[in-house]
Amino acid sequence: MEHLNQTSLDAIARIIEQHQNKAGPVKLILHDIQRECGYIPVEALPMIASACHKPVAEIYGVVSFYAQFSLKPKGRHILSICMGTACYVKGAQALIAKFQALTNAELNQTSADGLFSLDTTRCLGACGLAPVAVLDGVVYADAIHNPNLEFKIRELMHEHEMKTQGEQNA
Repeated sequence: MEHLNQTSLDAIARIIEQHQNKAGPVKLILHDIQRECGYIPVEALPMIASACHKPVAEIYGVVSFYAQFSLKPKGRHILSICMGTACYVKGAQALIAKFQALTNAELNQTSADGLFSLDTTRCLGACGLAPVAVLDGVVYADAIHNPNLEFKIRELMHEHEMKTQGEQNA
């Protein structure tokens, strides 16, 4: 297990302190830690449990119950494919296959370069736009036929490649 650096530990402590005296602080703390760190570090669970006077198992139960929380680091960009009934019927499986190949990320995993996480989600409530994908919070309707999503992913890949090359040449 990787150990968190002091900056991350300080950020987690600050977030816990900010929310620990509020009603129902666990989800607030978890949301903010995930926003700050990109995931919920396992090392944070005992810290949260202690501040909220809950068993670690209960904190872990919340993290593992809600799909929006992750105990593994996510990619820099998160692509979520809706698997609700309308999206599934209109080609979500093909969409997953297409973007697995393009991003080199396995389903519910992060690509080796850390650039993309490819996740599935339950119904997003946009059934009339099916199949729907969400990239970094932006919804793409009819994502199987919409060239904008693939264009954006390729653009992000190109930017990453250029940045990586620049760092290697520096």
